[in-house]
Amino acid sequence: MQSTPAIHDTIRNFVVAKFPLARKRNVGDADLLLETGIVDSLGILDLVQFLESEFGLHVEDDELLPENFQSIQMLAEFVQKKRGAA
Repeated sequence: MQSTPAIHDTIRNFVVAKFPLARKRNVGDADLLLETGIVDSLGILDLVQFLESEFGLHVEDDELLPENFQSIQMLAEFVQKKRGAA
């Protein structure tokens, strides 16, 4: 099982590679992705697809909540929680 820092790093690397604004702003773990426009609604779909393929998860419709996708930190916690429940 991946450790939390590894999950953070994997998610951060994806966000920086996929979203140009994340590179430009040097996004941090707690930076708000949605409110700052780094990730938009289509970007959320990219994030969901990435999380499902990278971590072997299935994201349910009722889990598509801002608190799960607000920041890299929240994404990592969501993945950790999903992996613990699996």
